Amino acid sequence: MGSVPSTPRNASVVPQDTVEYVIATFVGEKSFPLTSEFWHKLLELPLQFHWPPDRVRQACDSLAQNNYYTRHLAKLLIHLSYCLQDCISCPGAPSITFTKALNAAYLSSVFLTHTIENSKTGNFEELHLSLVDHEVPSGLPKDQSVENIIICSVLSFIGTVEASPRTYQLHCELLNFMMAAMSTQLLSGPSSGPKDFHPFLDAIMSQEASLVASVVSKLLVNYISQSLSGFSGASYSTFEGSQSGVLQKVGSAAANFVLFPLNLTVGSNNEASKSLLAQSSLHILLILVHFRSAVADDFIIGKNDGNGASDALHKEKTYFCENPFCKALENARDVEFDRLDVEGNAHSGPLARVPFASLYDTLGMCLADEAAILLLYSLVHGNADFLEYVLVRTDLDTLLMPILEILYNAPQRTSNQIYMLLIILLILSQDSTFNASVHKLMLPNVPWYKERRLNYTSIGSLMVIILIRTVKYNLCRLQDVYLHTNCLAALTNMAPHVHRLDAYASQRLVSLFHMLSRKYTKLAELQNDKMQINKVNSTEGDNMLEDVSMELHIYTDFLRIVLEIINAILTYALPRNPEVVYAVMHRQEIFEPFRNHPRFNELLENIFTVLDFFNTRLDAQELDGEWSVEKVLQVITNNCKSWHGEGMKRFTQLRFTYEQESHPEEFFIPYVWQLAVAKCGFAFSPSKINLFLVDLSRETAYRGEGDHKNHDGELSAQEVELDP
Repeated sequence: MGSVPSTPRNASVVPQDTVEYVIATFVGEKSFPLTSEFWHKLLELPLQFHWPPDRVRQACDSLAQNNYYTRHLAKLLIHLSYCLQDCISCPGAPSITFTKALNAAYLSSVFLTHTIENSKTGNFEELHLSLVDHEVPSGLPKDQSVENIIICSVLSFIGTVEASPRTYQLHCELLNFMMAAMSTQLLSGPSSGPKDFHPFLDAIMSQEASLVASVVSKLLVNYISQSLSGFSGASYSTFEGSQSGVLQKVGSAAANFVLFPLNLTVGSNNEASKSLLAQSSLHILLILVHFRSAVADDFIIGKNDGNGASDALHKEKTYFCENPFCKALENARDVEFDRLDVEGNAHSGPLARVPFASLYDTLGMCLADEAAILLLYSLVHGNADFLEYVLVRTDLDTLLMPILEILYNAPQRTSNQIYMLLIILLILSQDSTFNASVHKLMLPNVPWYKERRLNYTSIGSLMVIILIRTVKYNLCRLQDVYLHTNCLAALTNMAPHVHRLDAYASQRLVSLFHMLSRKYTKLAELQNDKMQINKVNSTEGDNMLEDVSMELHIYTDFLRIVLEIINAILTYALPRNPEVVYAVMHRQEIFEPFRNHPRFNELLENIFTVLDFFNTRLDAQELDGEWSVEKVLQVITNNCKSWHGEGMKRFTQLRFTYEQESHPEEFFIPYVWQLAVAKCGFAFSPSKINLFLVDLSRETAYRGEGDHKNHDGELSAQEVELDP
C-alpha cells in the first residue's frame, strides 16, 4: 500500500506541511494503487492553505512529468467516479462523502486543465488515461475506458441528483470539471476535422440517450432556477475564510483552482456569483449542443486508362456524427404538454422534459447575456415545439422588448449579438400569426427610446422603427450586407400583416427608401465617373468599376425590397394603415426619379395608383382655410374605407426564410467557447488557444476576474441564406 502521512481527525487543524506533503506525494514519482489508503488521505484534506503561483505550477509540472509511470491522474478520476456513485446511490450520505467528491473534482480540474493546455501531442497522450492490467481492480469494467467511466458518473450525478444546499457546490464544481475535460477543443482550429481528438467529448457523445435527455433537462432546469446557493458556510466549515485554496488561482492552467465554495461564500455580493450554477449550466449546455465530431470515410474510385486496365484511387469524405445533445434539445418537450395528445405520434426514445413557461420567462429576463441569446436562437431554430409555444404566447413583449432594446443599443453590443437577435426576429417573422399579433400588443410608453416619446404604440410599430434604425446604423457604421438583408427580410415578412402602423414608424419606412435612394444615386454617379476613367486608363479603372458596380447592384436589391415592403402594405393592408398612406403622400416626390427604372417601375405603378387615388380625393375636397396634418389624415382615413384596390397589380408575396449555413460549427463552436471562457471564470492560457482569436494583452479576461468581453477576439458574423 505504501506509507502515507497520517491526518488528524480534526481536519481543520491539519498542519500546512502535512497538506503540502500529501499533495507533493500525489504529484511525485511514487505510484499508489487504487486501493491504497493514500487516496482517502488526499481527498479528505481541507484545501484551505495558500500556495504561491510558482508552487502551483511546480505541482502541475511534477504530475505531468510523473504521470506516465504513476497514472495518478487516471486513478484520481476513478476515485472521483467512486465518490459520485456513492453520492448518487445514497443521497443522505455523510458530508465527508460529498467533501471527498468535491475535492476530487477540484484536483481533477486543475491538473486536467494544465495537462491539456501543455500537451505536445494531438491525441493528448500526456493524460495517460489507462491503468496497467495488474492495477485494474476487479470491480472496474474492463471494457470501458477511464474517460467513459468518469464521464458516465459525472453526467449521472448532474442528471439525477437535484441541486440543493447540500449538493449545490458539487454540482458547480462538476460543471467546472466538464469545462476542463472538454477544453481540448480550445487547442483545435475553428474547422472540425477527422484528425481532431477529444477523448472526453467523444465519451460524452457516446452516452445512452436516456442519460443525455436527463442531463439536457437538468441543465435547462438549473438555468431556469437561476438559484443562489443555499450554502451558508456552516455546512462546509473547511472552506470558510478569505485565503485562496491550496492551489491558488494564477494566470494559466493552475488558475482554475479557486474553490467554488470559497467564491460563493466570500463573494456572495458579486453579481457573477449569484447565479453560478445557472451560468455554468447554460455554457456547458451550449458547448455540448454545438459540438461536432468529424469522421473520415474512405472510398475507392476506379480509374480506367483506356486499355482495359484501371487504377484504384482512394478518396476521403468527411461527415459529422449525430450529436445526441443537439438532438435532445431539439426534441425537448414541455412538461405541461405532449404532442402525442394532439397528433398521436410521440417521439421515439427518451425526451428531455422542460417547463417551457419558466424557460420563456427566464430567457426574457436574461437576454442581456449573449449566452441566453444563443440558447434562444438554438431553441427557436431547432425545436419546433418551443417555437410554436413562443408564437402562441399572448405576452410576446416578454421576449421582444429586451430584444428590441438591445438592438436599440447596438453600438454598445457585439456584432454577434446583433446578428443572432436579427436572425431570431427573422425566424419569428416567418409566422403570419406572429406578424398579426405584434400589432395588437400595445405599449403605454417605451422609456428607453430617447429620440422621441413613443406613447401608446404597438410592438409591431416599435419593431419596424428599431429594424429601420438598425439598417441606418449599419449603413453609417458597419456597412454589412448581411445585417441589411436580415433587417429587410424581417420587415418584408411583416409587411402584409401590418395593422395601424403608427405615424413615426410610417415616416421611418419612407425615409428608409429616401436614404437608400440617395446612396443608390451616388453610386450610380460614381459608376458613370469610373466608366469615364476606364475609357482613359482601362487597367486602373477595371477593378474600381467592378467594386462600384457590385455595390450598386446590392443597393438596387435593397431599394427593391423596400419598395416591396411599401407595396405589400398598400396592396394587402391599406385600409388598416392610413398613416402609411399619409407618409407616402407627404414624400411622394422621392419616388418620381425611379418611376421608369426597369427594376422598380412595376412596383412604383402600384404606389402611384394609390397616390393618384388619394390626391384626387384631396383635390376634390372643399376646404375653408389651409390644410393641416390632421385634416389631410382625416380625408385619407375616410377614403381608406372606400378603397377597393382598383388598378393594383397583385404580386406574389415576397417571403424570406432563414436557413443555417452548411457548416454552422465553424461559427458556433468558437463562439460558445469564447463566451464560456469569458463568463465562467475558466482559466486557460490565452497563448495556447487556437479555436478563436485572443488579444494576449487582455489575459485578465481569461482569469474570471469580473465580467470581461474580448471584443478583439470577436468572430466574423455568420452568413445567412435567405430564400424568397
